[in-house]
Amino acid sequence: MKEKIPVLYNRKEECCGCTACYAICPKCAISMQEDEEGFEYPLIDENKCVGCFRCIKVCPLKETN
Repeated sequence: MKEKIPVLYNRKEECCGCTACYAICPKCAISMQEDEEGFEYPLIDENKCVGCFRCIKVCPLKETN
């Protein structure tokens, strides 16, 4: 059974583009994609993601308790 895929952001304002999620991913499942304004946002490859949620835990804009 496939693990749940994390949601890094719903709106661009919820991402600062710091690449922490990209850097911590143990499966290289996150790539940074440039938008029409030249800002980079993370994109998860669902075929590589194992659902470890390290990307969510390292995100400076997510509140993890």
